[in-house]
Amino acid sequence: MSNIVAIVGRPNVGKSTLFNRLVQRREAIVDSVSGVTRDRHYGKSDWNGKEFSVIDTGGYAVGSDDVFEEEIRKQVQLAIEEADIIIFVVDVEQGITPMDSEVAKLLRKVKKPILMAVNKVDNAMRDADAVEFYNLGLGDYFTISSINGSGTGELLDALAEKLEDAPEEKDELPRFAVVGRPNAGKSSFINALIGQERFVVTDIAGTTRDSIDTKYNRFGFDFNLVDTAGIRKKSKVKEDLEFYTVMRAVRAIEHCDVAILVLDATRGFEGQDENIFWLAEKNKKGIIILVNKWDLIEKETNTMRDFEAQVRKEIAPFTDVPILFISALTKQRIFKAIETAVEVFENRKKRIPTSKLNDTMLEIVKQYSPPAYKGKFVKIKYCMQLPTPTPQFVFFCNLPQYIRDPYKRFVENKLRELFDLKGVPIVIYFRQK
Repeated sequence: MSNIVAIVGRPNVGKSTLFNRLVQRREAIVDSVSGVTRDRHYGKSDWNGKEFSVIDTGGYAVGSDDVFEEEIRKQVQLAIEEADIIIFVVDVEQGITPMDSEVAKLLRKVKKPILMAVNKVDNAMRDADAVEFYNLGLGDYFTISSINGSGTGELLDALAEKLEDAPEEKDELPRFAVVGRPNAGKSSFINALIGQERFVVTDIAGTTRDSIDTKYNRFGFDFNLVDTAGIRKKSKVKEDLEFYTVMRAVRAIEHCDVAILVLDATRGFEGQDENIFWLAEKNKKGIIILVNKWDLIEKETNTMRDFEAQVRKEIAPFTDVPILFISALTKQRIFKAIETAVEVFENRKKRIPTSKLNDTMLEIVKQYSPPAYKGKFVKIKYCMQLPTPTPQFVFFCNLPQYIRDPYKRFVENKLRELFDLKGVPIVIYFRQK
């Protein structure tokens, strides 16, 4: 379970630049997958071997100037409620503004670690100017320049010290997180599953402080449900805040094996749904999509096939995801949904014996070898599944640098087709033998 770090502060102090710097360092290490950075406001990062998630509140502020302050105040409150560590960014050029003082006032009441970063400090004179930020009453600060990166190392060292070590997961039961935007029907889906009798063995409260794990043994399955919907205190903040949905989803997704994304059929597959989908994909979680309220759709104008095709277009290139049409109200296909989630869970921990993998895949790559590049031919000689918790494969060849994305996708599709990896993001590496 990685820690969540939120970057807060008023507009134009450089929150997003700092966010990009923290996240890019990570993206540079990992193979850069096209489409990974679709969500500008959330990313994973690590420092000194500790992983954490970063959320940039800057991307969510909307509205005109008069609404602005209210929005920022809301977001800071949310960050305080949801994040484990807060980075408060201020701007040395502007000095302390009334809005900075407002934010500081909120932060002084908090028991969580707060790191104050004074941004745009790129010379000795500005370094001296930064002293005035002691007046905010938040103690020591870090001087940084998020544009050129100076000072961010010290900030990250301090951050890494405050990160809690992830507890070892002792739980063998699959964990399913029910996620989706407000009013998509997450609560109704969960109630339909539980039935009002609540077949609950235990309620383990607050494993993630905000989502409650409920242990179920129904339909012949044992599993934990991570509920981000109804079983939690209603926040003081308006429900419809986009930022809020993402914060909740981040927590739940990082803590699950399979994300059950509930869509509202009457609204289609919207931007926020897409964000949550890519969040699960980026975290290599199993995914199933449930289209709820299908009973309300005019069947003449919209068929299941059209709707499904539209969703698959939006989630390309990762289209091998089960999509089920349900109605939480009439309990239609509720059992099928859980059955599918269990299948995806099994797929995610699938191990393919190396001999079997080589027998099938080498035959295919021999028939359809990667296109020659500048007269050079790529020969793939051996492949194996890596000993990782989720399916990752490595193919050894003479010229890995000449393998292009379309060929990687071809290999991925073949793996999916032959070994049934439905609903599971897989990673493929090409390496020199």
